[in-house]
Amino acid sequence: MSLIPIIVKHAGKRHEVELDPEANGETLKYQLFSLTGVEPDRQKVLVKGGQLKDDTPLSSLKAKPGQTFMMMGTPSGAQGAADLGRPKEVVKFLEDMTEAEVAQQEGATPAGLQNLGNTCYLNSTLQTLRSVPELQEELQRYQSSGISGRPGLADPSIFGLSGLGGSNDVTGSLRDLFKQIGHPPFKFLNALRTAFPQFAQQDRNGQGYAQQDAEEAWSQIVNQLRNKLTITDGNGDSTSSVSFVDKYMAGKFDSVTECDDPAAKEVGEEPTKSSDVFFKLDCHIGKETNHLQDGILAGLEEQIEKQSPTLDRNALYTKRSRISRLPRYLAVHFVRFFWKRETQKKAKIMRKVTFPAELDIVEFCTEELREQLVPVRDKVREIRKDELDVERSRKRQKLNNKREGDQKEEETGPQVIKEPVQKKKEAAETKGKANDKDGDTAMEETFKTDAEYEAEKMEEIKAAKKELYDLINQHSSADSGNNQSGLYELRGVITHQGASADSGHYTAYVKKQPRKSNGSQPGDKRREDEEADGKWWWFNDDKVTEVEAEKIETLSGGGESHSALILLYRAIELPTLEQ
Repeated sequence: MSLIPIIVKHAGKRHEVELDPEANGETLKYQLFSLTGVEPDRQKVLVKGGQLKDDTPLSSLKAKPGQTFMMMGTPSGAQGAADLGRPKEVVKFLEDMTEAEVAQQEGATPAGLQNLGNTCYLNSTLQTLRSVPELQEELQRYQSSGISGRPGLADPSIFGLSGLGGSNDVTGSLRDLFKQIGHPPFKFLNALRTAFPQFAQQDRNGQGYAQQDAEEAWSQIVNQLRNKLTITDGNGDSTSSVSFVDKYMAGKFDSVTECDDPAAKEVGEEPTKSSDVFFKLDCHIGKETNHLQDGILAGLEEQIEKQSPTLDRNALYTKRSRISRLPRYLAVHFVRFFWKRETQKKAKIMRKVTFPAELDIVEFCTEELREQLVPVRDKVREIRKDELDVERSRKRQKLNNKREGDQKEEETGPQVIKEPVQKKKEAAETKGKANDKDGDTAMEETFKTDAEYEAEKMEEIKAAKKELYDLINQHSSADSGNNQSGLYELRGVITHQGASADSGHYTAYVKKQPRKSNGSQPGDKRREDEEADGKWWWFNDDKVTEVEAEKIETLSGGGESHSALILLYRAIELPTLEQ
């Protein structure tokens, strides 16, 4: 059902509102709150038959385009904020819960976000950013401009409302939205459109807001977080303030720019070196781009036309970049959209480009950084392989024991389970009897028990982990937000369906958040960062569905169906060193 444009008069002003017939009165009140600053429970919206109630279906109003409604009510202000009352139940994030509380929430589906009219680009971006636990944690500490210390009742932000003063603060609005996830994101959308008017652009038919590019929304939100969200970094007496984004989401390029014209080299023009900060890697898609690594490599080489100081004219230059700093969270952007003059629209490159669940980024780094990463990466892979071998051995032995037990039970009835030591003793006695038969002494052959083999293997793994941390300590620094192995695991995917950035539909896939396990034994494959089932959440606006990991493999493109636009990778967790 399409949205209906109506007019709402309040305090002598006219507000244009898009009424969603499929929503209820509470939704409309939140829309009006974002425009007027009047809290929903202080609003009186007059409709035919009396006052609009929260549970009134908006379809029952039978509103017509351009119809005018009257609203009464004033913002609570500083002194009236206490009248709002504290929420009966404190909203708690999964990351803030105890393990007992998490266990109670197991299987619960996370909240989606309502589409407020071509806002799927924003909803998918917000759900992917929400999957970063460090960001959620730091946002809880964030205080909007002009607020110092702990907020009191005079500060409506404690209720997730923030008041009119916070309406331009994208970071504060993001904090409040994450606190009350599931509520329509009117306030955040209003803050984003105020800070960046391009997101308030009307569509060509004048029937509402235009569809926007999720990559542009991602970049602008991350830029705001970089400017606003500052955290304390360091230990003990050595502490400093640093941007959250610079610590966890920013990488660094070392680049060399060289003139392509041989004449410049002949007269002695030297290549120039530079360093640049980046917040996402671009994956350029050409005719020969089949895999993510191909596109990243193409994006690290750029041709520029500029003035040559030695030739005194414009010349082509090639800028070659390599990564000198890897962030904990790495965003990769598939450059699928380009401006098509014929249609005056952003067209979409449909080519299929595959991407891995685990990304090895080492090949794109500087030589200096590669020297640090390669030994760590290889040692991590060695430990993983050994742990997997132990786990497989346990499963095989368990299966074999079960088969032997079932077979003996069929032949002689239920058997008494014997300890490994008892089995070993009986085997020696049997061997001794065999020797006495002919009077010769047979050569003794020693076999390791399963327990002995496993203990030996675990000692090797423990030694390998010690070697790993010795390698890490050789290059240890105060930078705790970087990636020390060069390996990343995929955590989120923003997809686009359709042929143009100005149309189509965006959704987000987010890997289910990890659950920490207590009492894991050394070498137990249940690492703290490992999901029990490897499943993902699919956020399609307010509809949230659980999907299998195999679904992510279908998002590589190849047509107008859902194809990956932004990937969010997280540095893999290093194996734990047991004490």
